[in-house]
Amino acid sequence: MTDLSGHTAFVTGASGGLGRHFAITLARAGAKVALAARRPDALKAVAEEIEAFDGRAFAVSMDVTDAASIAAAVEAAETELGPITILINNSGVTETVAALEQDEQSWDRVIDTNLKGAWLVATEVARHMVRLGHGGSIVNIASILGLRQGGQVTAYATSKAALIQMTKQLALELARHQIRVNALAPGYIETDLNREFFATDVGKTLIRRIPQRRLGQAGDLDGPLLLLASDASRYMTGSVVAVDGGHLVGSL
Repeated sequence: MTDLSGHTAFVTGASGGLGRHFAITLARAGAKVALAARRPDALKAVAEEIEAFDGRAFAVSMDVTDAASIAAAVEAAETELGPITILINNSGVTETVAALEQDEQSWDRVIDTNLKGAWLVATEVARHMVRLGHGGSIVNIASILGLRQGGQVTAYATSKAALIQMTKQLALELARHQIRVNALAPGYIETDLNREFFATDVGKTLIRRIPQRRLGQAGDLDGPLLLLASDASRYMTGSVVAVDGGHLVGSL
């Protein structure tokens, strides 16, 4: 039921990290994938990876904080690959800084990308889905920090909590158009950016707080991602799926 043949997916933040991984996962499941981000050279490399296993990919430069850029990217993707039926709203940034030391520019950068950007992309793609009448699936990439607290990430956690509420609001409004809107909330996933930190004593202490006593790997998100993207979740909307090794249910 997670075969995505015949579907077109639009993935934001697809030039690296989890966005790149999500795009490749969807392509391996049979979807045609539009890769959107601000770094065209990096997008080209991801497209080549997908094409190397005979997948279909289209790279398009896009800024999630610019409505005109989003509209142009969505139009270009549909012209090249056909109607978008899956959106992976993945673009995001963070700032690690104490709440009383964060300036307005830093706050705006996080909120504008993680929340306003996600809203701009979701509503633009949803308008296309409604106009074409085929429905679809929107998957917003949230975080367990949208469901619990963490030190020095006030803007990030606030953006993700708001993204989760936005997911539920859109799910309510778009259900009549056969558009499902769900959120995927990863816990601590090991990446090139955090690997060194989690090797420190502080990082190891954080890992011990996870009931499964390990970091997640990008591949641990594949099953939940494909569930939410595919018709296997046809009766799910407004849901938040945490993939965190039990972190949210860990004892104090």
